[in-house]
Amino acid sequence: MSNRIDVKKTYKLYINGAFPRSESGRTYEVKNAKGVFIANPCLASRKDLRDAVVAARAAHAGWNKATAYNRGQILYRIAEMLEGRRGQFIEEIVNVTGATKAKADKEVTEAIDRLVWYAGWTDKIESLAGSTNPVAGPFYNFTIPESMGVVAAIAPETPSLLGLIDAIAPIITSGNTVVVLASTKAPLSAMTFAEVLATSDLPAGVINILTGKKDEIAPWMASHMDIDALDISGLPGKKHAEIKVAGAENLKRIYSFKSADPGRITAFMEAKTVWHPIGL
Repeated sequence: MSNRIDVKKTYKLYINGAFPRSESGRTYEVKNAKGVFIANPCLASRKDLRDAVVAARAAHAGWNKATAYNRGQILYRIAEMLEGRRGQFIEEIVNVTGATKAKADKEVTEAIDRLVWYAGWTDKIESLAGSTNPVAGPFYNFTIPESMGVVAAIAPETPSLLGLIDAIAPIITSGNTVVVLASTKAPLSAMTFAEVLATSDLPAGVINILTGKKDEIAPWMASHMDIDALDISGLPGKKHAEIKVAGAENLKRIYSFKSADPGRITAFMEAKTVWHPIGL
């Protein structure tokens, strides 16, 4: 039918395993590299952030108690599903950013491989970061790394998909739950990735994805008293000092990273020391 109207995709938030619109009703325009309108994603509000933190806090106990092997299986499953929808992600990245198909394909490949890499770390990070400590006396003393709780993250503007994975994967690898703010200019692949999460084995609330303005949401993340730590890698350097001051009131751990490495996992873990008597 020549007069058929395209069914445009509606991009919502991803909170607690569901896809709500922003409670504020606000949206903003996303245009492609040529200035052509593409979509109206949600402009997340402070209430949306609070709802996401509540969901993440509720999900933390179960995700933290899951075995490291199980968390690795789930991360690998997400990578499998992302592989199955490769073409859709490539098309979105090309459409929004103007990247070549080859460059978009490379980004999607790296995002998939990054998920598999972090999946492999789930049952190894304790061996890397833990230790048996020498003590004087008939005791064993162990240092065991544990997840912190709820971590917020700000994904970089580009690369929009790989940057999102780099923000999310190391946080959840150790048992934390996460609230992440996607790229403002290119949020579509983040919300399509939420569809992957919703149909995977990931429990609701472990990953929550918001779209909106970094200048609005980043300070709220920093001052929120139930967010334990914050990854500000996606913020411009000139904003870092302001955010660190806002997060100081609850001694929030705040980091910025330039690469993917095991230190990005351990940054959001706490050391627990356990004493145990030596049996006869």
